[in-house]
Amino acid sequence: MATADQVKALVRSHADGDDGKFYSVALQVAARAARGGQSHFAQELKELIDQVRKQEGARPARPTPVAAPRGELAGLLAVTYPSTSMADLVLEPDVRDRLGRVLLEQRQQDRLRAKGFRPLRRLLLVGPPGTGKTMSAGVLASELRLPLFTIRLDGLITKFMGETAAKLRLVFEALEETRGVYLFDEVDALGGDRARENDVGEIRRVLNSFLQFLEHDDSDSVLVAATNHPQLLDRAMFRRFDAVLDYPLPTQGVARAVICNRLALVSLGRIAWDQVDTAAQGLSHAEITLAAERAAKDIILSGQGDITTAALVAALRERHARSTGGNR
Repeated sequence: MATADQVKALVRSHADGDDGKFYSVALQVAARAARGGQSHFAQELKELIDQVRKQEGARPARPTPVAAPRGELAGLLAVTYPSTSMADLVLEPDVRDRLGRVLLEQRQQDRLRAKGFRPLRRLLLVGPPGTGKTMSAGVLASELRLPLFTIRLDGLITKFMGETAAKLRLVFEALEETRGVYLFDEVDALGGDRARENDVGEIRRVLNSFLQFLEHDDSDSVLVAATNHPQLLDRAMFRRFDAVLDYPLPTQGVARAVICNRLALVSLGRIAWDQVDTAAQGLSHAEITLAAERAAKDIILSGQGDITTAALVAALRERHARSTGGNR
């Protein structure tokens, strides 16, 4: 039968007019009943859900309520509604494929849950800064038509014993109550290795709380954690996620695609790509994008017309100099 949390979620979703959440939780109840040997009840409930959904399909759709964190949550969550699509992402094929799989399972979650399976929904993104981790969270939210909630670590982590864990509880309760994509950026601040000698007791308690909340999270929300320093994470963190996606620095082909995408609305001259490839090597997606923008602006403001190899190479070398403190 339904758990207490599922009953509460059914009542909340009904009160909010969130039909999608209501049916999703009802299907979870059916799947739980099937696993408990109540196959007849599970089948009847699923058929009832299908019947009601068909009837609802003939009625005008209810407007989707705008999610806005209130009270103490307002200091813990920042909400946005991204419009970036998968077509805007330039990533390694393997990373794109794995993100596409997450979207597929989320869009077909009713079919999966009806057979007792859960869609991919807890993701750990690791890799250097500027490689597309945060942007990917926005794309997931945009493609799934969900709000993106970014957890404010400055409001979450406090010096007072037990307060951070209490605030974490509020965040995970929000995951249950409002379906969305929840981004824990720089998650190593919460999930640092417990074995480090210089660790303090309160940080370990925060990590233990975070691991417990991850373990018991049974919401329909998508939870995305991102870090530039996976080596700092406690090993137990990796076991709490459905998938770990590695975001490397762009390869030659990806770097070219980033430049071409950003400069799609301006005219490119005859580009010596071998020179551009060399200058772009070692830069992140974000740094290459900024360099392409700089080259485009320089050409536009000078009135020279086409973007040249020299302009691109100069802008890329400038990004290298900035990223190395002027030593390169």
